[in-house]
Amino acid sequence: MHPNFGHPGPRSLVAAGLAAMTAAGLGFLSACGQSPHAASVGAVTAGPGQHQVAGMPGASAPDPAASTAASTVASTVAIRNFTFTPAVLKIKAGTTVTWTNQDTDPHTVTSATAGGPLHSPALAAHATYSHRFTDPGTYAYLCTIHPFMTATVEVTR
Repeated sequence: MHPNFGHPGPRSLVAAGLAAMTAAGLGFLSACGQSPHAASVGAVTAGPGQHQVAGMPGASAPDPAASTAASTVASTVAIRNFTFTPAVLKIKAGTTVTWTNQDTDPHTVTSATAGGPLHSPALAAHATYSHRFTDPGTYAYLCTIHPFMTATVEVTR
């Protein structure tokens, strides 16, 4: 029972619903909406590029200074549904960008112009590729396996 209202708290209701759906053998989409697999009813942990928030097991109050500093040091791009997300990433010079393939098909991260800095191998599912951008400029890139997949990194001082 929720101590303030005399009824089960929101977490209890969600856990009970998940347990009932699992017991009934019903599948449901995960929180990301991409996976047709049943979600885990165990502990909740932050995934790559995510931060724990209040209410997640092991979460603590966020440190605003730490998150601001991290945004100029590292950034992420998801490769999913045959797109790079975000399609345009704006970062400061010195930032390391990490691409993660969330598709089951392989993809590359390759500069659109000859001599560009991006040259990943074919990334299998869940594989990552990172590059630190040191010089300001606009860096167009694509997947050489699926050339319709394009995106840009804009680097400022």
